This record gives sequence, structure tokens and C-alpha cells, in this order.
Amino acid sequence: MKKDLAQLRLDIDAVDRQLLELLNRRAALANEVGELKRAEGSPVFRPEREAEVINNLQAANAGPLNDRRLAGIWREIMSACRSLEAPQRVAYLGPAGTFSEQAAVQFFGSSIEHVPCVNFDEVFHAASAGAADFGVVPVENSTEGVVTRSLDLLLHSPLHIVGELSLLVRHHLLRLSNSTEGIEVVLAHPQALAQCQGWLNKHLPQAERRAVSSNAEGARLAAGNPAWAGIASERAGAEFGLHVAAPAIQDDSFNRTRFAVVCLPQVLEAPQASGRDCVSLVVSVPNRPGAVHDILVPLKQHGVSMTRFESRPARSGQWEYYFYIDIEGHPSQPHVAQALKDLQSLCAFYKVLGTYPVGEA
Repeated sequence: MKKDLAQLRLDIDAVDRQLLELLNRRAALANEVGELKRAEGSPVFRPEREAEVINNLQAANAGPLNDRRLAGIWREIMSACRSLEAPQRVAYLGPAGTFSEQAAVQFFGSSIEHVPCVNFDEVFHAASAGAADFGVVPVENSTEGVVTRSLDLLLHSPLHIVGELSLLVRHHLLRLSNSTEGIEVVLAHPQALAQCQGWLNKHLPQAERRAVSSNAEGARLAAGNPAWAGIASERAGAEFGLHVAAPAIQDDSFNRTRFAVVCLPQVLEAPQASGRDCVSLVVSVPNRPGAVHDILVPLKQHGVSMTRFESRPARSGQWEYYFYIDIEGHPSQPHVAQALKDLQSLCAFYKVLGTYPVGEA
């Protein structure tokens, strides 16, 4: 016989009590793990272990929850349990409501200590100086390409990459009124302005486009002037009491930004192999014919796939370049280790930026 609404609610209440009991049992076990970690001096956060937990659950999942929602639920469970050992202090580009904050919460869960920063340099400084355990910075956008300041900071920073995630970015036009009429100034981070330039050219061609330190800062400023609008997330709109005057104005409907999670090696060493890993490195080569081709040969010889190749000027005045490379695999795999060794022997400069589990697409 089909259950009525009252009976279904009773069944849900019973399941909720079972879940509560199980969650508290899990938290108690996490506390025991934390005591062992403190005794042996091992880190609280292990991204490869959390990736393994989620991958195993997704493999066992029979629905109706899809894998993405399942991952989100378990990330929050692990975040809450982890905070019982020690809450992670995470630095990101602020203020509240930025996509960087959203990325930090999506990666670590909401049980973190927020450390909003005024720019990317300050994120790196906070994580380097110990004001934060981790930093979260954008490194690449599917529309506008690499975030050059983040790459330049990675080159010279003592921080290394221990994780990544890809965030689906939805840019909304936010202002005090629920209309696009009378907008004189549009404020946003330069990357967001570039990602929305087609829409702005068509719908607000006369409005001044003003670059600010972050999208959330643009939303904050727009909250103080009825003729101004910001481009930011819906979360930023709620934070500053703004209407969504026009939703999803990014030119690419599949617009995504890739974020890197960075920290000092003494906070967290390179994660162990998870089964789906990436190595990021930056190299330079002697200025001679065929030098760039030569550094790619070891990857082919050892069957290692390259997933990213970007160049940045070395600022030496000699038309020299640094090359940022991502490869699939983990240095604990013999073919990857040999490929990296052979590649390093060909380079004038060689630095591993990080080894980490591949983020969710």
C-alpha cells in the first residue's frame, strides 16, 4: 500500500535519527584518529585520503544521489569531523562572497576558519607566514586562460600545490534595483569583466567598466550607489543585499575556473598517490633551436601524458620564457619518475610546483 505524507515523514525522521547516531560514531572515530595523528606528528588534512574515501563511496553508490551530490555531502561530513581535530585556516581572495571563497568551502567544507585577503599576493603571504594553513588561488579560466599573477607567485613562493578543484562560474549582474536601466558603472575583477565582455557590449555598451580587486568587492561598492552594478556570484549578492538584475551573463555558458590549493611543505608534504594524480612543474630551457621540443621527448618516451603547457616571460630582457607543465601521474610511479628525471637533465631551471590528486571536473 502506498504511504501517505505523514508516514513518509515519520520514516524520514527515523532515518535521520539513525544518521545522527552514525555521524556521531564517525566523529568519535575521527577523534581517535586525531589523537593518533597528534602522537605521531602527522597532518590532520590528507587530500589523497579524502579523495580515496569519496571515490570508494561513488563506486559503491546505487543512487538516487548522483556522484557530485554524494561528494558534496561527504566533503561536509569530513570537514566537520576534521574540525574536531583542528579547524583549517584557509586564505583566499576576499571579501565574503568571492568565487575564491566558494572554492575554498567546496574543497575543504564549511568547517574552516576563513582568512579573506585583499589580493593574491596576500593569500601567498598569509600561507607562507603562518597566518593561514592553506591558500586557495585561481590559476586558469576556461574562457580567459591562465591567471598570470598566480603563476608568477608560484614560481618564487616556498608554497607548493597539494590540491585542485574546478568551479563552474556563473557571473550575475548585481545592483540595488532589479533592473538594468540607468547603470553607469559596472565593477568587477578584470577576469570577470573579460569573461562577460560580449554581454556588456550588447546590453550595456555605454556603461563604464571599472576593474576592482575582486568580484565581491565590486558587489560591495555597488551596494553603495544605485547607478553602479557589480558582476559577482549570487552568494555575493545575498551578502550585500543586491538584486540579480541579469543572471548568468558570462559569454561562455560552461565557464569554469581552476583553483590550486597551496601550503608550506612543513604543513603538508606532497600527497601520496591517489590513483588519479597530477604533477605541476615550471621549467626553462637553454636558448637554442629545438630546446622546447627536446623537453617533451622524455614524456613521450616514458608514456606520460601532458595535460597543460603554458609559457610566461622570464623578465630577463633576453626573450627567455618559463614553461608551466602539468602531467598525469605521480612521482612514485617508475615511468613518471624516470620521465621527470630525464626532463630535468635538459632544463636550465626546474621546479616542481606540486603533486596532488586530480580535482573533480
